[in-house]
Amino acid sequence: MSAAEGRIAEVLQCARATEQETLRRWFELLRIPSVSAQPEHAKDCQDAAEWVQAQLQELGFQADVLPTDGKPCVLAHHPGPGGDVPHLLYYGHYDVQPPEPLELWTSPPFEPTIVEGPRGKRVIARGAVDNKGQLVAWLGAFRAWHSVTHTMPLRITVLVEGEEEIGSPSLEKLLSAEHARLQADQAVISDTNMWDIATPAITTRLRGLAYVQVNLRAAARDLHSGLYGGSAQNALNILTRALGGLHDAQGRVQLPGFYDRVRPLPPAQLAEWESLGFDEQAFLAGIGQKEPAGEKGLPALVRLWARPTADINGIWGGYTGSGAKTVIAAEAHAKVSFRLVPDQDPGEVIASFQRFIAERIPPGVTASYESLTAAAAIVVPRESRFVAAAERALREEFGRPPVFIGSGGSVPVVESFKRVLGLETLLMGFGLEDDQVHSPNEKFELACFLHGMRSHIRLLGHLGQA
Repeated sequence: MSAAEGRIAEVLQCARATEQETLRRWFELLRIPSVSAQPEHAKDCQDAAEWVQAQLQELGFQADVLPTDGKPCVLAHHPGPGGDVPHLLYYGHYDVQPPEPLELWTSPPFEPTIVEGPRGKRVIARGAVDNKGQLVAWLGAFRAWHSVTHTMPLRITVLVEGEEEIGSPSLEKLLSAEHARLQADQAVISDTNMWDIATPAITTRLRGLAYVQVNLRAAARDLHSGLYGGSAQNALNILTRALGGLHDAQGRVQLPGFYDRVRPLPPAQLAEWESLGFDEQAFLAGIGQKEPAGEKGLPALVRLWARPTADINGIWGGYTGSGAKTVIAAEAHAKVSFRLVPDQDPGEVIASFQRFIAERIPPGVTASYESLTAAAAIVVPRESRFVAAAERALREEFGRPPVFIGSGGSVPVVESFKRVLGLETLLMGFGLEDDQVHSPNEKFELACFLHGMRSHIRLLGHLGQA
C-alpha cells in the first residue's frame, strides 16, 4: 500500500468512526424546512444557508452567505495543501420541494426518521436525498479529511444555492458576478442516481427542459351553460382539444420541426445501455402502471434518456370546487413541459408551441404565455482525469465498476457551468429511482448515503495524489 493509499484508508476509518456524528449533522439540516417555493419559509432558507456556512467554516473554508434577488447562496473556498493540486467546484442546493400533501407522509416531513426497509435502514424526510443527503455526504467527506490531515487534499470551492427547486432564477446573475471566485478545473455534483443499490453510476447525459404556461381567454366572464351552451366558445374545450393534438398515435410530438435537431444515438452507446438489462415492466409496476408511453418502437432507456418528450403538467379553469356549477369557462390555463435532447433549442421549442396553439384557437380567443424554464440538454465528456478518478473511487468503494448512464431529468446548472464558467461537470450521485423525490415519504437509503460519503473521500484522495 502506497503512502497515498494509506492516507485514504486512514480517512475512511475516521469517517466510519464518526458516522453517528455525521448523521446528527444531516438530521440538523433536514429539520430546517427550507422550502424555496413558499414565501413563509424565507427565514428557513436563510437558516439553512447559515448552517452550511458554519459547517464549512469549521473545516477551514472561507465561507460567505451571499444575498441574491431571491434566496441566499453560500460561496466558500479552501486553498488545500498548497502546490500544484487540482481545483474542484462542488455544487449543491439546500432548498427542498413543498411537503404537501401532508396526510400522505408516514412521519412528519421535517422530522427525519430512520426505518427498516427491504434493503436495510433508510432515512425518511423531505430533502433526505434531494439534495440535503447528497450534500451532507460530501460535507462528511470534507470533515473526515480535515479531521485526519487538518486540510483538504485539493483546492476546493463550494457553491450551495437555495433556489434549485424553483428553477434557479438568481443563479446566472451570481455566476457572472462571482466568475473569478468560481474558477476551477472541474465541477462536481451529487444530485443524480446510481443504477441500483449495488451498482454505482456516472451520469453523462441530461435532458434539457422547456416549460411554459399557456393562458386562453374566450369570454369576459364564466357563462351559464344553459343560456350560452351551443353558441359561446368554451376556453377549456378549446385548450384541451389543442393539447390533445400534441402527440400522434405513435407517441411522436406534433410540433413542426420538433425532431429536426434530434440526433440518433451512437450504436456503441445503444449497445452499452441495452447491456444494462433494464426491466421496463418492473419499472412501471413500481408506479402502478402496465403500458409504456412515449414513441413506439424505441427501447425504453432510449425513450427515457435520449428522446424528447411533451407533457401536460397541470390544467385548470372554470369551476373545480365540490358539487355542480354549470358554467362555460371564460379562461383556461395549462402548464406544459418539454424534455429536450442535445442540439434542441428551448427557445425554438417554446416558440413552436406558441404557433401550435395559435393555429388551433378560433378568432376572438386570445392566448398568452409564460416561459417558466428554459435549459438546454447536456452531454458530459467521459474522457478526463476526473472521470477516471471517479471510476477508480467507485470501483474501490462498491467492488464493481460504475456504469455510464443517462438521465431523463434536467440539472440546469450543468449547462450554466459550461456556458458561463467554461466548466465540465462530474455527475456522481447516489440516489435510487424509488427514493420518491418530490413526493411524500422521500427517502435515502443509509447504505447509499454512506457509500456516497466514502466515494467522495476516495475521489478527493485519488485526485490529490495525482
